[in-house]
Amino acid sequence: MTARSDPRLLDELKRFGTVGIESCFNCGNCTAICPLSSDSESFPRRMIRYAQLGLGERLLSSKELWMCYACGECTQTCPRQAQPGEFMATARRYAIANYDRTGLAKLLLGSPTWSFVVMLGLAAMLTLFLFSGRGDMAFDSFRLFEFIPAHLIHDLGMAVMAVVFIAGLAGAIRMVRLVAKANGFPAGTRLNWLGAVYEAVGLEALGQRRYRKDCETPEVQPKWYLRKWFLHASMMWGFLGLLAATILDFALDILGVKPTGMPVPIWYPVRLLGTLAGLILVYGVSVVMVRRLRKADPAMKGSDLTDWSFLAFMWVSAVTGFLIEVSLYSPNPPVWGYWMLLVHVVLAMELVLLAPFTKFAHAFYRTVALYLAALKPLAERALAAVETAAGH
Repeated sequence: MTARSDPRLLDELKRFGTVGIESCFNCGNCTAICPLSSDSESFPRRMIRYAQLGLGERLLSSKELWMCYACGECTQTCPRQAQPGEFMATARRYAIANYDRTGLAKLLLGSPTWSFVVMLGLAAMLTLFLFSGRGDMAFDSFRLFEFIPAHLIHDLGMAVMAVVFIAGLAGAIRMVRLVAKANGFPAGTRLNWLGAVYEAVGLEALGQRRYRKDCETPEVQPKWYLRKWFLHASMMWGFLGLLAATILDFALDILGVKPTGMPVPIWYPVRLLGTLAGLILVYGVSVVMVRRLRKADPAMKGSDLTDWSFLAFMWVSAVTGFLIEVSLYSPNPPVWGYWMLLVHVVLAMELVLLAPFTKFAHAFYRTVALYLAALKPLAERALAAVETAAGH
């Protein structure tokens, strides 16, 4: 791939966060100490060098950019205090902004002021839309989905999911094209896509394999429930669980099994899934927010608006969901339960709608990068097996 240097790259990167790599003299300490870096996946030194040389397209085409789990060891041990860990986080925001063709990600991730304005404006629009279709509040019984009709939430949710799918797919296609242009795809790829999906999604994204085994030392954090991999996983598992419970609830309504909003026991499978997922999410987000406030971790010292807004959206969405449950099971249904439903739906919709354009997108792009990273060794194994069989 032809490399074209852009002297403005460092200034562009600084729009998205902390960049102190001007003081880096490429000693390689960051790569040597990183437990995830290898001969085939070398970072963060290579990423830093791309930025120093103005090679923006090389940076965007590096799947290794997404291999980092922000453990902070490279920043702690950097002899020049160049903050390589913070640079990697900044570079990922830069990549998200460039994979997105709409320009919205660049606005949200590159300007705290515009990020606040867009999020506030979108929340106002969603609130007005839902409130305009509201029904009456019933005080003799608690009928949430007559106040905000279920069909209105369903239709809005379908529109939101369509936008997210299209935006996410467009970003993934651009990312894959850049990576393929720079690295190519190994022979035998078509035969190993299922194995790569299992590696990337099952073992890494959901199972947090490398984060658990390589990025943390148990003696530093003796309590398993306070380790970074578990907090990271609990936020992801909790969010996915709530999303699954919401989709299943609407699916049961469409199939005529259970109308949305119908009172059910707490042990009803979909309700139980949502409750457990919400508890896991609130726990993970709460602990991470406390640790960020205390700056208890080197990787959390450079928190900015994008970090806090992402955490706040998830926390408030989950907590308002629990308050709705309290309202549903209360012997004397409180009026504030109706308003909790409105707040919950607006924030949950906004969180999902902005996912491809905010820090939330890193979970998706990391999974794609993990998939691409898994293809090569799987293809090499398949080819080796074929050659061995042919030799016999």
